[in-house]
Amino acid sequence: MSETLQNSNQPVAKVVPNHGISLAEAFRVWLRVAALSFGGPAGQIAVMHRILVEEKRWISEGRFLHALNYCMLLPGPEAQQLATYVGWLMHRTLGGIMAGGLFILPGIVAIMGLSWIYALYGKVGIVAALFFGLKAAVLAIVLEAVVRIGKRALKNRILIGIAAAAFVAIFFLDAPFPLIILAAGLIGFCGGRADLPEFQVGGHGNDAQDNDNLLGEHLPSHASPNIRRSARVATIWLTLWFTPILALLLILGRDDVFTQIAIFFSKMAMVTFGGAYAVLAYVAQQAVETYGWLRPGEMLDGLGMAETTPGPLIMVLQFVGFMAAFREAGPLHPLLAGTLGGLLATWVTFAPCFLWIFLGAPYIEILRGNRALSGALSAITAAVVGVILNLAIWFGIHTIFRDIRPVEWGLLEFDAPLWGSVDLWALLLSGAAVVAMFRFRIGMLPTLAATSIIGIVLYWAGMIA
Repeated sequence: MSETLQNSNQPVAKVVPNHGISLAEAFRVWLRVAALSFGGPAGQIAVMHRILVEEKRWISEGRFLHALNYCMLLPGPEAQQLATYVGWLMHRTLGGIMAGGLFILPGIVAIMGLSWIYALYGKVGIVAALFFGLKAAVLAIVLEAVVRIGKRALKNRILIGIAAAAFVAIFFLDAPFPLIILAAGLIGFCGGRADLPEFQVGGHGNDAQDNDNLLGEHLPSHASPNIRRSARVATIWLTLWFTPILALLLILGRDDVFTQIAIFFSKMAMVTFGGAYAVLAYVAQQAVETYGWLRPGEMLDGLGMAETTPGPLIMVLQFVGFMAAFREAGPLHPLLAGTLGGLLATWVTFAPCFLWIFLGAPYIEILRGNRALSGALSAITAAVVGVILNLAIWFGIHTIFRDIRPVEWGLLEFDAPLWGSVDLWALLLSGAAVVAMFRFRIGMLPTLAATSIIGIVLYWAGMIA
């Protein structure tokens, strides 16, 4: 990152670039980006790069990566925040809201529809068989994420050590995920500030290498940092974020499921570093064990939904909110309660994303070559690898084994499978998905489709219940 941002000390002309892109044209482009936003954050970022940098030439390679660096440091889905950032650069706040909102709209509609189907028919044979197949592919996808991010992030022994420590802390010691990320970020920040080479593993090009773009390399007037503007942005977005939470707390009380959803997912919005994979272990632990909203297998089903639909993988939280309210509907019809719970979870998850961008982006635009931030990013990414490995093992245990027992031994606390409870078909199907993705390089969507079809065939053949 430091190479990309090395021109921080050079004066930047504060002019409004005449890029000539209308809001209507931008709307069509962002709608196209949203429709193609499959494949998790890596695929989504690749789609945006191809369309915005290579095809449309809205912004330069260096500026795109500079924005991505910032979004990688933020809690929340980096791809959605990157879209918001670029939309804000091009068309101010309205452009950011349009880009970020459209990015998640297809996923909101798709996950809501699938949640209805799951709530109504999830225990009906063919639907259960469909999700049985999905779980196998999801396990392979999570394992692939561990390998992919690990290859990119763990460039030296110090970063490998941070990843290992993060895994031990969350898997064996049940350490809180936010604390792990905070500790890793602090270590990386100090290492970067001390100019230790182990924490400077980035490396992205230079803005000067590509000036053939419509935005140009000048700082737009609306991107200039301004304390009064920052205070106004913070006030507006904090009000939008917290008003529903406070209203629910005052009207329904702290123990109501809607209040719990609003508070819990607001907390998640502040600690979801590394995207959905990194935070799902913590969400699953709370949603399954603390609140009782879901069963372990249902968390896997929700991730399978998010994998098969466009938008950020963190959209799985909408499914969790839906099922929580569906099962504790009170006087409301369960489907209405579930719909409101899913939308509430989505709102408190994504409202902060706009706050982070609109508040921080002007300062990031003038921040170049900051080695401390680069070091923090490197260490956090390393810790995320360890957390995702924990998630992969957690998913694997609950996918392949029918029975789990908790183990407590001194400071150690973890779930261990009962080896006699192995589900043979789940094991074989998961193994086939791993071979398909790792050995034959078959993509995510074909693997998901194949395992889902196999699950249905096994049900029709009477092999699974």
